[in-house]
Amino acid sequence: MPEIKINSVTMSYAKEKSLDSINAVIGEGSIFGLIGSNGSGKSTLLRTMCGIIKPASGEVLVGGEPVFENENVRQKIVYLPDEQYFLPHCSINDMKDTLRAVRTSFSDKTFAKMRDIFKLDCDKKVASFSKGMKKQASVMLGIASTPSCLLCDETFDGLDPVVRQLVKRILADESAERGMTTVIASHNLREIEDICDTVGLLHKGQLLFVKGLDDMKLGLHKIQAVFSGDFDVARLSPLKISGYERRGSLVSFIAHGEADEINAFVAALSPAFYEMVPMSLEEIFITEMEEKGYEFGKLVY
Repeated sequence: MPEIKINSVTMSYAKEKSLDSINAVIGEGSIFGLIGSNGSGKSTLLRTMCGIIKPASGEVLVGGEPVFENENVRQKIVYLPDEQYFLPHCSINDMKDTLRAVRTSFSDKTFAKMRDIFKLDCDKKVASFSKGMKKQASVMLGIASTPSCLLCDETFDGLDPVVRQLVKRILADESAERGMTTVIASHNLREIEDICDTVGLLHKGQLLFVKGLDDMKLGLHKIQAVFSGDFDVARLSPLKISGYERRGSLVSFIAHGEADEINAFVAALSPAFYEMVPMSLEEIFITEMEEKGYEFGKLVY
């Protein structure tokens, strides 16, 4: 399956840049999380990536070939927009027949598998579906098209928790079994932190941050410790720390460095109890972005 390469993509509307020289490489078979608040440029970038719109400058390559006005490449891509559009008066089965006619990779076998998983009424008009059901229908038809690249715009928004986990499992399976490259755009980091292997942060048209999750976790460690009596934070000065908090006798902070060295240092302070606890992706993002001078909440929420 192909990688996606975004080369200096810039897009402007009304003399304002909605995308400002975006550069990224999304590895084949990976699941890339594109995080940003509403209006950050996520949808514009996805539409550029699938060839719907042409950037003012730069280009998007899939498998080394440009996407825009390249039907062979566009056949490999499925884009699931935030607002789904279905042909009026059509059922899922009607849409299946339409897609089968225009997409050479459409798989009846995969469609049947998705139908059994989601258990939607495929003869019922999609216009009568709820928002969450329409999202499920779009995932069904998108996966049944067996794309090389799947671009998802707020696909988890409107899904109940059980269905959300179901869709995540389907995307992970497609990535593992077929090598499908997936991009998931979302304003909610918590929705995608357990599925993505790489995450990028888009803010006001600029890609501020791209890192693999494994790389992000290296060198950042959250410590929780209990000290008897008053604890002077100055005792931690030999460490590089951030996010220091104290609640009664419980002290928590994020330390930068090697885990063994941090453990040895904290143990030498003779706490009544301490542990190194796993950090959520949100905590890692907050730490990284605050070090760059940004307020994370303003970037995402």
